[in-house]
Amino acid sequence: MNHPGGTDQSDAVTRGVECRTFPEGEARTVQIGRTYDAPLEDVWEACTEPERIRRWFLPVSGELREGGRYQLEGNAGGLIERCEPPHHFAASWEYGGNVSWIELHLSGADGGGTRFELWHTMPVGDHWRQFGPGAVGIGWDLGLLGLARNLATGESADPKAAAAFPASEAGRRFIEESSRGWCEADIASGEEREHASAAAARTFAFYTGAGPNSAS
Repeated sequence: MNHPGGTDQSDAVTRGVECRTFPEGEARTVQIGRTYDAPLEDVWEACTEPERIRRWFLPVSGELREGGRYQLEGNAGGLIERCEPPHHFAASWEYGGNVSWIELHLSGADGGGTRFELWHTMPVGDHWRQFGPGAVGIGWDLGLLGLARNLATGESADPKAAAAFPASEAGRRFIEESSRGWCEADIASGEEREHASAAAARTFAFYTGAGPNSAS
């Protein structure tokens, strides 16, 4: 997929970080949203039907229904815990021995189109302290960019072009803008600026190929 530059995406996307407390300990919810100029049912299908998902995100297998398990090729899998078409689903996100949770919320937008809101909740551990919200936030920014292109043009992603994008000049600019946005969201949630900036720098380095540690 030939990604456009990042400025339009950065302007279109809202980002937030919410501090949460569970009996098991502290957690953070990374929140990302944007409005698509597409019918709600079309956006729902793009996010829930395997053939549509592979066009802008990753190939997926499993039973995409409430109570079923899914697996994204080379990435996370998990259990679909709730599904309320065409507005909401919630699932676990299991990757690299860690478990977090995602929720998708779709609604009609003022003036037409569809409002897309994704929440990704994870425990506060070493991974969060090292990378902060950008570890998943940049990946979701890239995903929403791909979804925007697919909804607007119907074109499928080119996996080779998508893999090469972060190392390109446009890709580095996009990731820098995304990283800056997540850093500011982290600070707005109460994180100290120095710590948030250091975490954002580590995440940027990983996504652009300069860092040795995984931020997935």
